[in-house]
Amino acid sequence: MTLTTCPSFIDLAAFARTALAGADPFGADAALLPLRGGPVELRASLLSGTGEAVSLAGDTVLAVAEGEASITLGGATHVLAKGQSIVLSGPQSFGWSADSARLVTMLYTGGAVESAGVTLLDPTTERQPSGAPLAELLIGPTPQCHNHTQFLSGDGEFMVGIWDSTPYHRRAMAYRHFELMYLLEGSVTFIDEEGREGTFRAGDLFLVEQGAQCSWESREDVTKLFAIYRPKA
Repeated sequence: MTLTTCPSFIDLAAFARTALAGADPFGADAALLPLRGGPVELRASLLSGTGEAVSLAGDTVLAVAEGEASITLGGATHVLAKGQSIVLSGPQSFGWSADSARLVTMLYTGGAVESAGVTLLDPTTERQPSGAPLAELLIGPTPQCHNHTQFLSGDGEFMVGIWDSTPYHRRAMAYRHFELMYLLEGSVTFIDEEGREGTFRAGDLFLVEQGAQCSWESREDVTKLFAIYRPKA
């Protein structure tokens, strides 16, 4: 899968379909998405059968793009369907099983090695009011937004959680961060600096690259799972 000529948005469901079957779906047999810098890796895996894997050093988000997969570690098994995700902090071994499932892995390698931990993302979690887009970027009313960060790396630069918003339209802004988004409700349309347009709907998985210049338009309430790498400096 090739990148566009400028940083933009990327359909990760399409990327997930590039993964081929292999004995090491989270390692040597994973598809690797080329990215423009940053301590972030995106991989796609095709799971069929059972196996063992070792998460790489860093913080790892496993997001199911298609099918259903079971992840076992620490004596517990987590069954993840499409739209569900889990965060593994620190390197650790885990078992997996699936009839046929495609997963996208977002790995943050920039922080200190952390103690092994597991965070199962809960889309029903209670969320608190959060900041709205800058007023000078908005076209129309200011939205009402809510957020709950369910995982934060030790250095505070990688975060995973749930966010929602009422409809809004804003002009293009520069993304200082990489952001994986999994739409749980609603839809959103992006237009990048070259005029490329893409609409994502509930069930879609995508990435906005660091350095992208993209507008946002949502005409209905949106809820998303997010995984963000944002440097402090």
